[in-house]
Amino acid sequence: MTNGMDGVDMNQLAQMKQLEEMKRTVLSRILTKEAFERLSRIRSVNPALANQVDIYLLQIYQTGKVTDPITDEKLKDILKLLSEKKDFKIKRK
Repeated sequence: MTNGMDGVDMNQLAQMKQLEEMKRTVLSRILTKEAFERLSRIRSVNPALANQVDIYLLQIYQTGKVTDPITDEKLKDILKLLSEKKDFKIKRK
């Protein structure tokens, strides 16, 4: 016996799929072919970092800061910026 939850789950899946498709469409517009391919490779190796990059790219796109396509070199700079480990040094007195 099924309850009404199955419909909600299917709607959520459909919405998530639609959002992923929209995200992929926007990213393919703002990234050069090489940069898009690099991000795809990163996604398979480090999904968390790729997700951070996606969010960053979508934010700068929404704010209108993307005037030229993001090249592979620019993407490397973004990756370097987002993947840097923040080192905190605690000095005890």
